[in-house]
Amino acid sequence: MTLTAEKPSTLTSQNSNFPLIFERSQAGRRGVIPPQAALEQNVDLVALLGAENLRSSAPALPEVSELDLVRHYTGLANRQFSVDANFYPLGSCTMKYNPKVHEVAAAWFTDLHPYQALETAQGALELLHSLGQSLATITGMDAVTLQPAAGAHGEFTGILMIRKYFEQKGQLEQRRIVICPDAAHGTNPATAAMAGFEVVEIPGNARGEVDFEALEAALSPHVAAIMLTNPNTLGIFETRILDISSKAKALDIQLYYDGANTNAIVGRARPGDMGFDVIHLNLHKTFTVPHGGGGPGTGPVGVKAHLEPFLPGPIVIKNLEGSALAYGLEHDRPLSIGRVRSFYGNFGNLVRAYAYIRSLGAEGLKDVSSMAVLNANYLRIKLSEQGFATAYPRINMHEFVATPPKGLKTLDFAKALLDYGVHPMTTYFPLVVSEAMMVEPTETESLETLDNYAQIMGEILRKAQANPAWLESAPYTTPVRRLDETLAAKKPVLTYQKMLATK
Repeated sequence: MTLTAEKPSTLTSQNSNFPLIFERSQAGRRGVIPPQAALEQNVDLVALLGAENLRSSAPALPEVSELDLVRHYTGLANRQFSVDANFYPLGSCTMKYNPKVHEVAAAWFTDLHPYQALETAQGALELLHSLGQSLATITGMDAVTLQPAAGAHGEFTGILMIRKYFEQKGQLEQRRIVICPDAAHGTNPATAAMAGFEVVEIPGNARGEVDFEALEAALSPHVAAIMLTNPNTLGIFETRILDISSKAKALDIQLYYDGANTNAIVGRARPGDMGFDVIHLNLHKTFTVPHGGGGPGTGPVGVKAHLEPFLPGPIVIKNLEGSALAYGLEHDRPLSIGRVRSFYGNFGNLVRAYAYIRSLGAEGLKDVSSMAVLNANYLRIKLSEQGFATAYPRINMHEFVATPPKGLKTLDFAKALLDYGVHPMTTYFPLVVSEAMMVEPTETESLETLDNYAQIMGEILRKAQANPAWLESAPYTTPVRRLDETLAAKKPVLTYQKMLATK
């Protein structure tokens, strides 16, 4: 098979000297020239802005034509990896294609203002109410808040509600422990600790699932919650989830579902039916809201009825017949944990998720999870044929963890993939697997893309086995090659500095 992965033209040596916008600057050059009448108006800037707000010198901005500016930003965009241009097999992060029709739908609401009168925003409120009901149905929960801004934010919201639940029962001092598996997302123990709980870690077993006996031994009236995701972070379904739920219910321990992996079960299984009391959803993973580069994400939280009074307000409600408005906001929630996000969440992303759910429908959502699981297992086998081992060689769900042959490093494979125009897989996570390669092809990728990726990985492996130094020095064609990653993390250069441009 011939490798067809596109090596973007921007990842070539000719772009290693891609000029900064300041280096394109020429004194006196302009992109836009205001009308002369506007320039001649005598405006008292001191009176308008205040003397303290006036500059003593002109801002250090580049002087470029409109064409130079367009070419600059187009060139920058072409140098970047993106889901629209490249394969992104990021395990756990679920970077998949986002239909462009959702962008159109989100744009319809861009003129809304959060402070405008409710009677002028009935359509937006109806959308939020309908989305909340859809998410509750999909997850098997009784009520949903759309406020949290991301998955970790949703986690924190969920744990705060569990905390409030035990506070209202007078058991908060007694319920001081939250249980997390050793392969959990790092946000799980961090969230529990931030909420004031002690974290107890439970190991996994030889099958990649939670060690049930160890979990059972850790249960006590001092445990407030168990934080799990199913399938777990190894991409494996917890086959004893109903046993775990039964044991937790017997002690009134709340079962928290990390929704990062919901696209593996959406339309097929519901966390609420597994016995979970709380779930956060990463809409930017399961329901194709764009994310990356810091957000914005969206992390709605669903709860069972006994936790509904603690949801952050306000809640969008459908008003009773005879009311002047069809939809309203319920602010009077005396047991609420309080607002966790300004206004009503990242509204544009909620519109995108709503469009996704409505366009696919119940049967379409089943296809999402079916293809996510099929693609992952297909690619797992294809990589094993190329010489990569599977950490837990069994049927996986939407993602799997592979490892390179002994003596080779996962980081080096990640770097080498950049030369092929493919974004690296998630590396070194979960921590329980040495040299972990966490791969998630998602449901949106074609058979040809998966075959091509497996071939690329095989080619990199064969080159590395023939010449290990080649792999250790990759990538070769990117504008910037290997960095001192520790230094870059500790002392990032995020703004233009003139002295750098002169070197």
